[in-house]
Amino acid sequence: MNENYTYQTLESPCYSLYKEKGSKFFGYGFEVKSEEEVKQRLAEVREKHSDARHHCYAYRLGIGTDERYRTNDDGEPTNSAGKPIYGQLLSAEVTNVLVVVVRYFGGVKLGVGGLISAYKITTKQTLDSTKIVTKEELHYYQIRFEYPQMSEVMNFVKMNRLDVVNQLFEVSCTLDFSCSIPSTSSLVVQLEEIENVTVHFLKKC
Repeated sequence: MNENYTYQTLESPCYSLYKEKGSKFFGYGFEVKSEEEVKQRLAEVREKHSDARHHCYAYRLGIGTDERYRTNDDGEPTNSAGKPIYGQLLSAEVTNVLVVVVRYFGGVKLGVGGLISAYKITTKQTLDSTKIVTKEELHYYQIRFEYPQMSEVMNFVKMNRLDVVNQLFEVSCTLDFSCSIPSTSSLVVQLEEIENVTVHFLKKC
């Protein structure tokens, strides 16, 4: 496993609750691999806490030059929520991670400094509630072929132990697979040597 293609992320979804001067901060952490997954997880938390005014979050996706992130204060003072959450993702050196912190106001204003501290502590406690694991970044490809090539394609998939994530076998067939990044170039070349087979890159994560 090449370290250039590995990253640290959450072993499982995690949760914490932090209280400060009557206010409650519910922290939720998830492994995510796309903006679409981020939207889905945010929707879940917002539905669970539909009576809360603030659903603040930050996420970090990808590694190296492919890294992208976003922060959201969701009505809290500028940079008092999203940035502290993101800062803890950086401190923990994790990626492909979303943390959402839901706040219920307790009647006593915390001030900007107090909010920054509360969102930071909640995020750290959330991340600390699960294990940090190392994973390998993968490439996802789609093989397109005609039905007569199915036997040869499936034999190739079996021999190379490709991880099939989706497949559709009709007159024209498709098969999606994932594999470690160092292996992709050789595999794609070999697949495209099979008659009437094309390979299309989908994503990496």
